[in-house]
Amino acid sequence: MIRPTPDIPELSISTEQLCFLVLKFREFDVKDAPSVSDPGSNASDDGMLNVLEDHGDDPVVTEIASFINAMNEDEQIDLVAMVWLGRSDDGLESWDELRAAASHAHNRHTARYLLGMPLLADYLEEAMSQFNLSCEGE
Repeated sequence: MIRPTPDIPELSISTEQLCFLVLKFREFDVKDAPSVSDPGSNASDDGMLNVLEDHGDDPVVTEIASFINAMNEDEQIDLVAMVWLGRSDDGLESWDELRAAASHAHNRHTARYLLGMPLLADYLEEAMSQFNLSCEGE
């Protein structure tokens, strides 16, 4: 659990969890629409392009979804609120309102909701910086 300072709220989600998700969100963000016309061809002849394509059975999506689904409700709420914080122009002064809205909107589709959001890793890193958190050394 992250300990608060007078100006920084306490989070239920750990820095390690956040950094893992930033890394996985970056892996997911580089995916592109499938472009290989012959999926039965030799991958080495295709320049291994299919690794960077977004297929329905993407193991990165499965890993992210499993990780988020294994989080408790408070961790999921903090995660969503942090993403919202990172994409807004507001600072930590709006944290209580963001977290309350995330709590109100919480359901069992958190992973799907977040994976549908572009720039997810950027938003999360921006919010982390407002909490004086970094993935340096993680």
